[in-house]
Amino acid sequence: VQLQASGGGLVQAGGSLRLSCTASRMILSEYITYTMGWYRQAPGKERELVAIITTDNSVTYEESVKGRFTIFENNSKKTVYLQMNMLKPEDTGVYYCYAERLSTAYWGQGTLVTVSS
Repeated sequence: VQLQASGGGLVQAGGSLRLSCTASRMILSEYITYTMGWYRQAPGKERELVAIITTDNSVTYEESVKGRFTIFENNSKKTVYLQMNMLKPEDTGVYYCYAERLSTAYWGQGTLVTVSS
């Protein structure tokens, strides 16, 4: 399993970004069995869950991003997205794509999001 994340960048507070993460080295019938998600790590802090979407499309968000971020998938493209609106400086960090099945987790390389005030 390989995860390729993209879409990070520099944005002003109140702006938007969309992150994408495409899975490779797996076929579609395998992809749909994975829980997909996004974590982030701010400078000097632990990595934390931002959002996940399960195989039955149940979603979970970290409290501070509720109402601002949306996680969704395009299964045919084996891609999970994170739409981030109303960004705040505290959203700054490296965002990591995540895939999990049967207690085995895979991580993408991370994409940097910087929100200026």
